[in-house]
Amino acid sequence: MKIDLTETNSSKINAAMVQARRDIGTPAIGMVLTLVIVTDEENAYDALKSANDASHEHPSRIVVVVKRASRSPRSRRDARLDAEIRVGADAGSGETVVLRLHGELVNHAQSVVLPLLLPDAPVVVWWPGGAPADLAGDPLGALGQRRITDTYSCEHPVEALGARAEAYAPGDTDLSWTRITPWRSMLAAALDQQALSVASATVEGEDENPSCELLAMWLADRLQVPVRRTLSSGPGLTSVRLSTKDGDIVLDRADGSLATLCMPGQPDRAVALKRRDTAELLAEELRRLDPDNTYEASLRFGVARLEASTPAAAPDPAEAPADPAPAPAPKPKKARAK
Repeated sequence: MKIDLTETNSSKINAAMVQARRDIGTPAIGMVLTLVIVTDEENAYDALKSANDASHEHPSRIVVVVKRASRSPRSRRDARLDAEIRVGADAGSGETVVLRLHGELVNHAQSVVLPLLLPDAPVVVWWPGGAPADLAGDPLGALGQRRITDTYSCEHPVEALGARAEAYAPGDTDLSWTRITPWRSMLAAALDQQALSVASATVEGEDENPSCELLAMWLADRLQVPVRRTLSSGPGLTSVRLSTKDGDIVLDRADGSLATLCMPGQPDRAVALKRRDTAELLAEELRRLDPDNTYEASLRFGVARLEASTPAAAPDPAEAPADPAPAPAPKPKKARAK
């Protein structure tokens, strides 16, 4: 069921949702959290689809905040709120409210969202695209116990990691970090199987891929060893190599789906390591609402320190230029007869 409300307010939206639940015969609320999505019209459809898919695991009230840009000074002065309510099969396993804010109301989105939050339920705020520099200091971000961003969607993802580290607050997280959860689990399990001392590590992946940087910072922070960051054509993160005195531990994924784990003294094995979609990543983040201390430590390690710890490659003697031949000694000049 879909209900459209134009030039409305939060009180009318709440009343319409209650009536809609009664009309479809489900007056009881069985939702576990409120998910606030802050986006624009371009990304609203994909974000809402991912949130609806994730709601099958986490039934929730989804509040989508779409800030509509005003083109003229007069329209910027006029504040208007339009809403679209979805319940039943159109809203996954919960209920959805799409809010379109116009004019001056764009600067006061928190006053519209606050009355729509589920009582006594946690709040998660998600920015699928551009996010403010200070998530916890943002009026909408301040409403949430968890704040989810995706630095992969930024214009300069690696630089965005530095900005996230400077403004980090407990509860912040990043889907670029969530993408490497299977990699971290696989590498940790490999090191648990064999008590090997890692001397150095190499992380290979696409350029400007923040997941690669985060994995490299996690390895450098946890293992306290130099970590090299090398480039490949992708897709995404392609390989991790841990160097030990007994041989290398290599986790290689060339096709974005199936990986190969190589360990010293053991046969190579194939492991499933597919690239997950946004709905799966979001569902994973909604499973925990406490601060992620491991993400904080890795993020604060810093890309600059990672680059400083990268060992410089030794020059290849075969490619080194030959020593120039010594210049011939100047011939003595003959004295002129006077």
